Amino acid sequence: MANHVTVQELVDKVRLKVLQGNDYLNRTITTSDISRPALEFAGYFKHYPAMRIQLLGITEISFSKDLTHDQMTEYMTRMCTPQTPCFVISTNLPIPAELKQAAEDAKIPILGTHLTSSQILSNMTSYLLGRLAPRKSLHGVLVDISGVGVLITGDSGVGKSETALELVRRGHRLVADDRVEVYARDEQTLVGTAPAILQHLMEIRGIGIIDVSTLHGTGAIMPEDNINLIVHLETWTPDVKFDRLGDRGDNQTIQGVIVPKVSVPVKTGRNLAIIIESAAMNYRAETMGYDATKTFDENLNRLIKQNSARDSKEQGK
Repeated sequence: MANHVTVQELVDKVRLKVLQGNDYLNRTITTSDISRPALEFAGYFKHYPAMRIQLLGITEISFSKDLTHDQMTEYMTRMCTPQTPCFVISTNLPIPAELKQAAEDAKIPILGTHLTSSQILSNMTSYLLGRLAPRKSLHGVLVDISGVGVLITGDSGVGKSETALELVRRGHRLVADDRVEVYARDEQTLVGTAPAILQHLMEIRGIGIIDVSTLHGTGAIMPEDNINLIVHLETWTPDVKFDRLGDRGDNQTIQGVIVPKVSVPVKTGRNLAIIIESAAMNYRAETMGYDATKTFDENLNRLIKQNSARDSKEQGK
């Protein structure tokens, strides 16, 4: 988990302009919440969220013009605390003179953008949520299969990396091998990425470490991906019953996000890459409203009714 982001990183990733305070871009941001000052412009600071980025847009700047110079000087000075990471001004608006002086005195940078307040708020929140969200490290391999993020799990030595390598050879993309760092972007979206030390790398028993981007090109890798489906590889044994119809609806909850899960038995002669590829395509079909299991049940019920009607007809002769 990254417990902070520097203002410099925010400038680079969200494409903000530094209007003032180039020497203070090492200040840290510790929360993804962003404040749009309102009550502060009326002198109410009892619950001022000082540690948040302070975003000023058309509404805030327009209101500030109705304040006196002394009021603005007081309010801007009180907003510039040691915890305040930076100010962001949207829509290419000018910096109020009082804020310019107060921020310089407090060594707080002021950033700007041509985007509206709503647009830049969305961009900054999305970036900060991804960087500051709590992360969990999972043992597995994450592969993007035609737009479906598949997390392959299973015991060590079951064949996860070898299967992922075959999927890469079939045109799919590797995100992470062995360790997957996961975080919840929101209540319904789980994202996985590789630890920095393992990016683009895979460990294949008998060969060692290979660089996927070198061997298969940059089109064979992704920096991160949503985790849409979990495929658990499990060594086949006669006493274990595996789902044959796909109607159990297994799920796994990770970081508060529910992810569909299927278990695939590993047995000599099975092509796991093709099986996992089919599982991903089946997941995509289900999200588009097609349920193969439901179709099978309907066909079976129709056949039973037809046979029942035929038997009744024959008995009536």
